[in-house]
Amino acid sequence: MTWKKLKWKLLLLLQYSPFTLNTILFVGGGFLCWKYVYQPVTKGEFQSPIMPMIAVMGYMSLVVFGVFVAISVISTLVCWIQYLLLRKEDNISIQVDFKTESREGRRNKLFLNATLEGAWRPILGYVQGMLIYDGQHFTGRFGLMGSKEGDATTHWRKAITGKAQIALSDIKEYEINGGFIYFQDMLRLFSFAAAQPVKGHFFQPPLLVDVPDMNVFPRKTENLDVRIEQMRRVEGELFNYKDFEAGDDIRRIVWKLYAKNNELMVRTPEIFEPYASHMDLYASFYDDSPGVLTGGEYKKEMLNYYKNCVYTVYDTLSKKEWKVNFVPDQFFKESGEQDASIVTAQIISNANWQVDKTISGYFNPKTGSVLCVHSFVDPVELEAVLDRCDATVVVYFVKLSRTFRQLIPLRFLLRIIMQPPKDRLNRLKGTWPFSPFNFATKKREKQIEQVLEKSAVSWTVL
Repeated sequence: MTWKKLKWKLLLLLQYSPFTLNTILFVGGGFLCWKYVYQPVTKGEFQSPIMPMIAVMGYMSLVVFGVFVAISVISTLVCWIQYLLLRKEDNISIQVDFKTESREGRRNKLFLNATLEGAWRPILGYVQGMLIYDGQHFTGRFGLMGSKEGDATTHWRKAITGKAQIALSDIKEYEINGGFIYFQDMLRLFSFAAAQPVKGHFFQPPLLVDVPDMNVFPRKTENLDVRIEQMRRVEGELFNYKDFEAGDDIRRIVWKLYAKNNELMVRTPEIFEPYASHMDLYASFYDDSPGVLTGGEYKKEMLNYYKNCVYTVYDTLSKKEWKVNFVPDQFFKESGEQDASIVTAQIISNANWQVDKTISGYFNPKTGSVLCVHSFVDPVELEAVLDRCDATVVVYFVKLSRTFRQLIPLRFLLRIIMQPPKDRLNRLKGTWPFSPFNFATKKREKQIEQVLEKSAVSWTVL
């Protein structure tokens, strides 16, 4: 057994321990008070006449406080035993549901809604839950202090509910492998755990960032409902060929097809049409990292930043009059969700850096209206793609080095010396200025900007 597996088994066993840090602090504090505060009066020593009264008041306060604590601990224990019996008889476990909700007009917050049917809430106590995801990771604990709708008078006998925001390090899909329910007293001196065989999936959605507004026009039509101001090129019929008919220009006959099939075919010319129905948004996740550097944890945070920018571009364009179709460069299994915005957010969240589909094999200049690229694309290949694009194509160039921008100069020194950061992003911001990957990435970004400046497309930097 490896040390990692042994450590995980020990963490699971510790969840069943009824004692907490508060238990140690409470016992230790009580012992110190008894040893150093309570001092019996020695024979012959002068005693203040009000000391007996103070002692009585302190004793009464201690008794009242002890009664409340005892009621809380006993009710917590009873509720825990009641739930264990209920789980054994009816096989009841916590039910969880994840929903992405809007906050200040931005649909970018993931919330967990949990329901525990039949459980009782302790008197002067708490009920908390925690989930296990991706095999060996814990979410933060969330409270179950609400009541099920329609049972306001007897909610403690019917069901208890809770709602909490879930914020994890990476923007991706997670798998739930289990969980725990904790019954705790008012001082959290004791915590009685019950394992939960919960299964499921959820994804951390991208966040919205500030992006400049660009003039984007559709380049593809599925119906003639929307008329646009700018004429656009439209291809002919299938493969741009059709049977030769009387009146067709003989100069458009494809003699190679005639020699092969003995049939006269003519090439259908492009036409200009003032109609459009939607825009195709492309976002390449092809990874051609500069040099032999892998980036390690830097690339994980860069991927999160790129996902935020791509989803923000989609969200900004979807608020215009055109329908926006996001074209992924990776295969994703359909989730059955009907909301196009949530489906797109889920697709972007599941995307990863990939090395299978290059940008030239992914982006279609004839139908693509918007293309998102990043600092890891090959400048030579990007130049070849942009040579086939005109000014109607809009390119968003996401500088991944901006992932670790410092708001205040030399702030990374304060983070290291004064307040060491706990989360991964802020920790990497302190080491990014000295990383060789920083210099290699910025060098690649300058090359990409030179390619964009020479092209005919409209572009901006994120």
